[in-house]
Amino acid sequence: MPILLDHQNREVRLTEERLTHILSHPEMVEMEAQIADTLKHPQLVRQSRSDESVALCYRFYTQLAIGDKWLCVVVKYLPDDAFIVTAYFTDKPKKGETLWQSAPNS
Repeated sequence: MPILLDHQNREVRLTEERLTHILSHPEMVEMEAQIADTLKHPQLVRQSRSDESVALCYRFYTQLAIGDKWLCVVVKYLPDDAFIVTAYFTDKPKKGETLWQSAPNS
């Protein structure tokens, strides 16, 4: 099971079951590197409006087969664990409290 690092260098688990689920969506095939990159170098991190222990990490990608989209990596942070719930492409980030944002042009 891969252990990835987020933008604050916290360890985040990606289980085989979750990875299989994510990669079952055709637009997510071969996107493992982008998932890791989005987690480590997000442009925007928002708190979920439905679960305060969940963060939505976003990074914008261009020239995808499906057009220019935001990749959202959904991470659940518990007191002594963190794991990826899912990842998906979207046209725009969800509304919610911004927990972190990168400087422009980074």
